[in-house]
Amino acid sequence: MTRFAVALLVAMGAIPLAVAAQAPLRVVGDGIPEPLAGTGDPTRGRALIVARESANCVLCHAVPDPAVRFSGTIGPSLEGVGKRLSQAQLRLRVADNLRVNPKSVMPSYYKTDGLDRVAAAYAGKPILSAQELEDVVAYLGSLQ
Repeated sequence: MTRFAVALLVAMGAIPLAVAAQAPLRVVGDGIPEPLAGTGDPTRGRALIVARESANCVLCHAVPDPAVRFSGTIGPSLEGVGKRLSQAQLRLRVADNLRVNPKSVMPSYYKTDGLDRVAAAYAGKPILSAQELEDVVAYLGSLQ
């Protein structure tokens, strides 16, 4: 079932939003080709990446942004990631990086099922909404 069909069923009240959120991601090759929500906004995506709350990407990744004074070195630098990876590849890495690298310490920001060591308060809830994920992907794609 396409994401459009799921959205239509939610809008009609045929399936609850909570059930639709648990729909499996459609992975093709090494990416998720279809956006999970509307068009991503790179400005909102940047704000999520540098924020120390929800995404907290700067904890592990260096970000090519002079406003970011301290960032991590555990993960690869995000500089030029938009040249190295397609939008579909970026989307999979943010949504469910464990599918790409099972030994990764990077959390799955959208996938909620089959995860280990999730605090009870966060069980079954994505770290980022579908729109926030698309915003992050838009920002990462802009890092040429």
